[in-house]
Amino acid sequence: MAVTTKTDERESKLLPWTERLSEVPWWALIILLLGALVVYFIIVSPTYQDAFLFLVAGVKITIGVSLISFFLALILGLVLGLGRVSKNVVFYTLSSLYIELVRGIPILVLLIYFAWVVTPLFLQFLNWFGTALANVAVGPLVGLAENMATLAIQDVDMVVRAIVGLSFAYAAFEAEVFRAGIQSIQRGQMEAARSVGMSYFQGMRYIILPQAIRRVLPPLGNDFIAMLKDSSLISVLAVRELTHLGKLNRARTFRTFETWNTVAFLYLILTLSLSIFVKFMERRMAYEE
Repeated sequence: MAVTTKTDERESKLLPWTERLSEVPWWALIILLLGALVVYFIIVSPTYQDAFLFLVAGVKITIGVSLISFFLALILGLVLGLGRVSKNVVFYTLSSLYIELVRGIPILVLLIYFAWVVTPLFLQFLNWFGTALANVAVGPLVGLAENMATLAIQDVDMVVRAIVGLSFAYAAFEAEVFRAGIQSIQRGQMEAARSVGMSYFQGMRYIILPQAIRRVLPPLGNDFIAMLKDSSLISVLAVRELTHLGKLNRARTFRTFETWNTVAFLYLILTLSLSIFVKFMERRMAYEE
């Protein structure tokens, strides 16, 4: 027969408190404390205020570029994902080739390649096509042909090149997300759709894709967070997003500590906000299932 001592009773009373302390998200409290400290400095320190006001415009560019790039990457990624599950040899081969090539090249290299290799080549093609079209064009097509023939590399904004580069880079990753989502749906559902007279594309559109997209929403949210952070890479193209403005602010004020503290704080606010939204969406999806 076990005997309970006063020491055991005291430990049993203290144990629930220690268990509760272990359940506290200390990492979140530390991040919150550091964030509050940066906010305090922004309020009371003129140096931090100047850095914050200078960097706010970069936040807008970062969010805008990320949203547009991710939207385009989703469209192209969906097409590539359908190609990865297609029985058409040509469609499957082209999709797989694109995905393996793009995923094997660093995003930074892809951004530079699209900005300084693909864009000039595409403009050369437009110039040639515009010149050829101008010889046979009539009516409204004449002005269009002349514009295409005279289009120069300086006319293509770096923001556009950055968006195209990010879109093509992330489309390969989104394609694999869509592929996994489509393959997670039971094969019998497509067979049932075909048995009631639907074509393959109708079954994919009305039966498979709605379920697959619902399942891949959380991973897509995580990929958007990753793209938001990777948008800092477009600073190499001199796009005035958050990281590039951080470099400019450091160069004009020589305040390295305050500048990069503010840049890191702004990125953290953006990514944590999106992370909370993604976790909420994951819980919502799990509850509905």
